[in-house]
Amino acid sequence: MSEDGLHRSAILMLSLGHDEASEVFKHLGPREVQKLGSHMAKLANVGREEIEKVLEDFRLETVGRVSLADSDEYLRTVLRKALGDDKATHIIERILQGQDNTGIEGLKWMDAASVAEMIRNEHPQIIATILVHLDRDHASEVMQYFVERLRNDVMMRIATLEGVQPVALRELNDVLSQLLSGSDRTKKSSVGGVQAAADILNYMAGTQEASVLASIREQDPELAQAIQDKMFTFDNLLDLDDRAIQLLLREVQSESLIVALKGTNQELREKIFKNMSSRASEALKEDLEAKGPVRLSEVESEQKEILKIVRRLADEGQIVLGGKGGEESLIE
Repeated sequence: MSEDGLHRSAILMLSLGHDEASEVFKHLGPREVQKLGSHMAKLANVGREEIEKVLEDFRLETVGRVSLADSDEYLRTVLRKALGDDKATHIIERILQGQDNTGIEGLKWMDAASVAEMIRNEHPQIIATILVHLDRDHASEVMQYFVERLRNDVMMRIATLEGVQPVALRELNDVLSQLLSGSDRTKKSSVGGVQAAADILNYMAGTQEASVLASIREQDPELAQAIQDKMFTFDNLLDLDDRAIQLLLREVQSESLIVALKGTNQELREKIFKNMSSRASEALKEDLEAKGPVRLSEVESEQKEILKIVRRLADEGQIVLGGKGGEESLIE
């Protein structure tokens, strides 16, 4: 969710009654609740005009929409009636596999520091198995609380993790209460692997990302290259088509874009400029020239935030993705 979307959602939630707002929260995931709740807590001095505009926009967006029945429960009922309990149970397990992750769901509601404290002393393989079941940005935050050696070891194991059998997941009950429930007949869950490692690394700070990749490269150069090939970095924005860039620019705050572009080459800047109106591009060029030196860490931070928007747009199917480290130096 973009900052503007988060802001408008917070205003909407605060405009609802307690009962209605609580019902909305029931349908959100843990990360969404955390982000929206934090923004609601910080919200202050909102004018009546802005509140009315948010409510009117919401009304217009929801006109004509209808709610469908709970799809999981509907599917269970239909399959049981059509196939009988025995056959339906096996198929339901395969179709809805991994959705009943009671133990993992509990972790998803915890902050990264608490999760790290809970699992840091477990075997790295167990830690890797747990982290691949978290949202990628959440897993990345958790790993930032590990010492470098553990972080590198765990990432290596994530990248080489091809799947987890339900019986192995059940053994994690020694670490978490009912991490996953499942049947021995259920096909192993497709978690871990090069893409999972790349996704988690995409959320890491530049110095940590570089350290992890260097460690993996020492042990397995081909694996490190495979991970790097799967990562979507800020320079990869060049691979997006013009429509994707235009969609992205609608979601990015101008100040964030200015800082992020301080660390890019002229080719990428030109791609951004050409997908803006002439007036907006000229204003951006002037702002870039007027902006003084910026710390590398600030540039990387803003680039990471923009890449989160890119990945969200890709997950929503709005864009298609094509085919980043260290000291506190200044970027002119």
